[in-house]
Amino acid sequence: MQRAQIPTYERIAIDIANRINDGEFRVGDKIHGRSTLASEYKVSPETIRRAIKILEDVEIVQSSKGSGIIIASKENAFKYISRFSNLASIKDLEKQVHAIMGERNNLDEQLLDALRKIMDYSGKLRHTNPLAPIEVEIHPGCVHIGKTVSEVKFWQNTGGTVIGIKRNGELIISPGPYVLILEGDVFLVIGDEKAYDRVVHFLQE
Repeated sequence: MQRAQIPTYERIAIDIANRINDGEFRVGDKIHGRSTLASEYKVSPETIRRAIKILEDVEIVQSSKGSGIIIASKENAFKYISRFSNLASIKDLEKQVHAIMGERNNLDEQLLDALRKIMDYSGKLRHTNPLAPIEVEIHPGCVHIGKTVSEVKFWQNTGGTVIGIKRNGELIISPGPYVLILEGDVFLVIGDEKAYDRVVHFLQE
């Protein structure tokens, strides 16, 4: 996420407000004219005019042709610069959140990739590797539909451990004991060779 740039005239308005808040300019003081400020900040008089207009709008300065630019409120200057301080903090937090989400998505993708690789070899390794998952679909006639894995005592009855569920095109990793058994689910289960037959019989009975 790219951070938006603050326009030059607004940065100058913030800087002048900071100078007022720091006591360099005091309430009632008359500060330099637009041409002098333009020279000091190395910008055009039009840029200074827009900066002063912002400060007038938030009642930090007052400006007139006869009187020039006069400091009106230190309190308003503080409120103005505080707004940008808070904004910067929010932007930093947003950047942190996006970074954390990026890392989380990366880890999730690695987990999914590893599980896909295990599943690709499941057919070959089922009888040689107890950690290769089997896939069993939950058909409409399954008596366990609507119950949780814990309720049906899945592990006790089959010796298999549910490591994932394919549901509505998504893969749920490590669903836990309280996940519901729903029609159309495809359970990914690990266990020994005997567990395979028990799982198939248990979920398709």
